Order: sequence, then C-alpha cells, then structure tokens
Amino acid sequence: MHIGILTGGGDCPGLNAVIRAVTLALINECDARVTGIERGFLGLMTRSVRPLDAGAVAGILAEGGTILGTHNQCDPFHYFGAGGADRSADAMATVKALGLDALVAIGGDGTMAIAHQFEALGLPVVGVPKTIDNDLYLTDRTFGFDSAVAVVAEALDRLSTTARSHGRVMIAETMGRYAGWIALEGGMAGGAHVILIPEIEFDLAAVAAHCKAREQHEGHTIICIAEGACEQGAGMTVRSTIAASPDPLRLGGVGHVLQQRLQPLLDSEVRTTLLGHVQRGGAPTAFDRVLSTRFGWHAAQLVKAGRFGRMVALQGDDCTSVAIADVAGRNRRVPHDHELLQAARGLGVSLGRV
Repeated sequence: MHIGILTGGGDCPGLNAVIRAVTLALINECDARVTGIERGFLGLMTRSVRPLDAGAVAGILAEGGTILGTHNQCDPFHYFGAGGADRSADAMATVKALGLDALVAIGGDGTMAIAHQFEALGLPVVGVPKTIDNDLYLTDRTFGFDSAVAVVAEALDRLSTTARSHGRVMIAETMGRYAGWIALEGGMAGGAHVILIPEIEFDLAAVAAHCKAREQHEGHTIICIAEGACEQGAGMTVRSTIAASPDPLRLGGVGHVLQQRLQPLLDSEVRTTLLGHVQRGGAPTAFDRVLSTRFGWHAAQLVKAGRFGRMVALQGDDCTSVAIADVAGRNRRVPHDHELLQAARGLGVSLGRV
C-alpha cells in the first residue's frame, strides 16, 4: 500500500502526534509506504510531497503545529489560484502520478467536506477530526481542543490577579468560530464570572447588572467571551472576509465591542485581552497527545481494513468511526440544555441573560 497523509485547515496542537501515529502504525502493521502531502490540499495541486518513515516522525509527538504544513484556503474544487474554478482533476493527476492507494485527511469540517468530494471521484479517504473549536459533528472531542482550553484557563488565572488588584472588569476573547465550547470550558476552568457564547445571545443590561453587583461586593469581574458571541439584536463581529476560503468570515473583536458598550454603564475600568492565535500554538497537553495517538492508530486500522469514507470519532470514551458524508459541512454547537451550562448557572456564573 502507498498512503498519503495531509493536514488541512488551521494548525493546532496534536497534529504531529497524529501524523506520527498514522505513519508508524501503517509501517509496522501494514508494511505500507507513507507519503506526506505538504500544506494540505495545496500539496496535491503543486505536487509538494515528502516521504514519511520512522525517522521522519521521530521526536514530534510533543511538537505543536504540523511538520507537513497546512493551508486554510485551498479547496481544489474551488481553487483560489484559478478564480474559484474546479481544479480537482489536477489534484487527482497528482494522486495518480504518486500512485497513492488512499489518503488520510486530518482536519475540520471544511477538510472533511473536501475529502468527501475526493471520495466521490474515486480516491479512498479516511478522516481524522481536528479543530481547537471542538465543533465537528458526531465526535465528542477533537484533538487540539483540550490544549486550547488549557491556554484560556491559564490566561484567565493571570487576568484575575490584575482584575483583583485594580478592581477592574477584564474581558478575555477566545476563538471558537460559531460554537462556544472553548469559551465555556475555558471560562469554567478559569473561574470566569460571565461566560458569553454564540449559542446564547446576551443581554447587555444583564451583563452590566452582574458586573455592577460584583463591583459592590467582590470588586472585580472576569468575562470570557467567544469570538462568535453577539448581543441580542446584533450580528456576529466580523473582522474580515476572505471570499476564496471555504469559511470566508473571519470573526474577532467582539471583546472590544463589549468593552465599549459596558464602560459607560460601570464605575470599574473595563479592559479587553484578545487571546487569538496563542490558543493554537505550543505543545499539546497530555490528554491531546493521547487522543491524537488513539485517533492516528484508529485511522490506520480503518485503512488496514479497507473501511474508507469514514472519519475517526470519539463517542464517550470509545474510539469509533462515522461516515465522512454525515460530517462534511456540519457543526456541533453547545446545546442549551448542556450540563455545563446548568452547572454554570448553579454556581452563579452569568451567561448574559436575566
């Protein structure tokens, strides 16, 4: 067998751990030849590849990012380098020239959507779910999420000392796109007093009232807000639009908008910290290293068994697989009855509603 591996979409901790696990399992259990496709699907367009063997993946388990590089705009079916034209035939020509028998695609919903289209063209594909946003459908966890939550929790710990010292309202804006998982779990782990997520439009008056009450008693407030959160009656805060991207909207800046809206209503000084790409970087947590390794090994088992068109998934504590067709282009958002939301309310955390 000759198997290709690529990492699509944004980078995140744990990608290298998956590459390592897939490569070693395919070599040791299938005597397969493994080739890394560089910079995601762009590598199939430019024929940028490298051989992967035990030596090539040695020592990368704990490294952040991806040794193969990635690209979050290249969709061969709407190729950004050709005005959105369908150039998938060029990518398939690379597959044929390399003699690939199958492809392991590591990425989020956009990557899975593209992988599903290649499956329809006759390229056997296995998917591995990756996103710090934890918003991929039919899997309870994606690798990279735990590492991002750890960054948010540490940031809130650090912001809390300044908030207490100065009697401030400190706002931390997280990533997450259209789902609030990072803000919710990071906010809970970091002891935030207000958590605002896209799934629950917030009432500015309710947020201000919570901060005012804390001014009188505790003297400071920590607000954790997801980049996709929005005030009732307002849309999401869009930083920019990249038309050629599979996900054209770039969110960001809602923390500063909230600061400007809150400041006139409070006596305390309001400050905002945009956590941004620090949530993506650095070494994966131990949990993500183990999850990535489990996902990579399971992906190799799917290849070994010839079970293509499947994506590895974590459901409960079990590694299983689901049809890529059922995942492509779909998101998993925080349900309104989620236990962690109920726990937050029970602990007196404001979710931005009366």
